[in-house]
Amino acid sequence: MNAEIIAVGSELLLGQIANTNAKFISSQLSELGINVYFHTVVGDNGGRLKEAIKIAEERADLIIFSGGLGPTKDDLTKETIAAHLEVPLVFDQIALTYIEEFFSKRGRTMTENNKKQALVLEGCKVLANHNGMAPGMLLEKNDRTYILLPGPPKEIEPMFQFEAKPLLAKKVSGEMIVSHVLRFYGIGEAELEVQIQDILDNQTNPTVAPLASDGEVTLRITAKAQTEHEAWKLIYAKKAEIQAIVGKYQYGVDDDSLTSKTVEMLLHNKLTISAAESLTAGLFQSELAEVPRVSAALVGGFVTYTEQAKVNQLDISQELLDQHGVVSSECAGAMAANARKIMGTDIGIGLTGAAGPDPHDGQPAGTIWIGFAIGDDEPVTRKLELSGMRNTNRLRAVKYACSYLMRLLAEKGYKRV
Repeated sequence: MNAEIIAVGSELLLGQIANTNAKFISSQLSELGINVYFHTVVGDNGGRLKEAIKIAEERADLIIFSGGLGPTKDDLTKETIAAHLEVPLVFDQIALTYIEEFFSKRGRTMTENNKKQALVLEGCKVLANHNGMAPGMLLEKNDRTYILLPGPPKEIEPMFQFEAKPLLAKKVSGEMIVSHVLRFYGIGEAELEVQIQDILDNQTNPTVAPLASDGEVTLRITAKAQTEHEAWKLIYAKKAEIQAIVGKYQYGVDDDSLTSKTVEMLLHNKLTISAAESLTAGLFQSELAEVPRVSAALVGGFVTYTEQAKVNQLDISQELLDQHGVVSSECAGAMAANARKIMGTDIGIGLTGAAGPDPHDGQPAGTIWIGFAIGDDEPVTRKLELSGMRNTNRLRAVKYACSYLMRLLAEKGYKRV
């Protein structure tokens, strides 16, 4: 079965929102062994949508639509499809009752146009919407399958996963396609490819695809097999081959991030952390704070952007700064140690440097020092020499701080998770 996904909405074409629905649906279809060859985006225009449908019908036998099922005039997906397929729209009584009860329970008046959301293609399988009002639809006609889904991710994801996907699973047979992502840091894409060149040159099933992003490198391993269990066996075997070569650079898998794995390690080992930030201006703490439950590890910290702030807030001696400068190993180490001491944490991090585009403190743009103070040990510092844009350098400094902190903790016997 070959599929095409058509996302409907002018907001997608205007760049106001990203087409995350197509990404989600594609990943779900791949698990069923359904090929997705095209993603199409069309605005809220019936004529252009009809043309997109005609094109999709020439190259796909499964066409999935997202968006355009709402109550307003620009929600025209099902009306356009109904006219194209010459299938009438009828009210689904279950959906209509649900919509009426929704407004009644909230003491709100239901406007007439809200009834439009209960209209479905005659003869379709109605897909229940437990997170919104407009139901989805699955219709088989002219040897093709048409699936209509709402646009909001909170509605489309559970609807597809629990309503549409089981129906599609019954229609398809054959190979399952399973993907697994390995995430690396501290090694460039080119170097990683050289290290695993033999694997890349001789790949069949599973396949291995490198991808670089924001200073990180990922390897996507994709396997095909008759069952999901067999596919995972192939993936784990290939994963072991890769880890034997470059495993020391791997920090996580799939949806992991450097910050999420750092927080996991801190929580697992019951460690607390604080930070003193100059060039990153709180970015390190902000990135950690995106991870749930981080409050059990992240105590707080300082943004000491100026030299005077480092003296006043962190009690760093003016003599040290006069002698070594603010962009130095000595300053980074003192920032980490003093943050740890003042905040009373197990770990202190210090970040200072010249983010760019101009030199700072006599150091060229991209010169960054990171300090790590763990327990009562002497601070350890690491120097980065980056060549990216200003904010890219700041983000890379944060990622490196997480990566190297996990490595230091592992060397001291703390367990990775």
